Amino acid sequence: MKREVIIIKEIIARKKTLLCRVAVILGFCIFYLSGFSWLENRHVSGIHITACALDYKIPFQEIFIIPYLLWFVYIAATVIYFLLHEDENFNALAGTLALGMTLFLVVSAIYPNGLNLRPVTFERDNIFIRLVQFVYKNDTPTNVLPSIHVYNSLAAFMAIKRSKLARKQKGWAWGTGILTVLIILATVFLKQHSMFDGVCALALYVVTDKLCYGVNPETERSKVRNQLI
Repeated sequence: MKREVIIIKEIIARKKTLLCRVAVILGFCIFYLSGFSWLENRHVSGIHITACALDYKIPFQEIFIIPYLLWFVYIAATVIYFLLHEDENFNALAGTLALGMTLFLVVSAIYPNGLNLRPVTFERDNIFIRLVQFVYKNDTPTNVLPSIHVYNSLAAFMAIKRSKLARKQKGWAWGTGILTVLIILATVFLKQHSMFDGVCALALYVVTDKLCYGVNPETERSKVRNQLI
């Protein structure tokens, strides 16, 4: 009987924790989307163009709209998986995403930035072009530094790579790794971001990863063993 009571208490505690985390996620989404909407609609006298010479040489390729849009499913599915199955990794992933996205808002607020890379006309007309036009219509070429598409993709990939799921089934790490690379490429081939935006996103991720995940315990144990041998 005592065991059953303990199990019931654990289930209730688990559900409370889950509800609290969902509330925090929703709260942050409201905060981020509100901040991003303000940035997109505010009036600034001038913006800093983040494109470099190489960006103008990269050809526009509409086929990359597929991985670009898959990003939304990729990030949402990753957060939901860790929310339901891996508590410790969820906390680190959520912290990484929240910190990076908040810093993005701060950077965009104090350093107005944008791009002038988008094609004015399209040589082809197909479903991919129409999807690109839809994205262009609903997402201005401003507030691009650092690239959140790149940053969040890296955060999701590294979380999956560290997960219990990937340790049991290595295909998950390979699959999400390929998707992450395609998403990063999509940002430049669709002219949504410059290479500089992507590099800054990578640099930001390296820093926030260390802050949110800390020192890898397995790596530290390996160092200790090597010192003892």
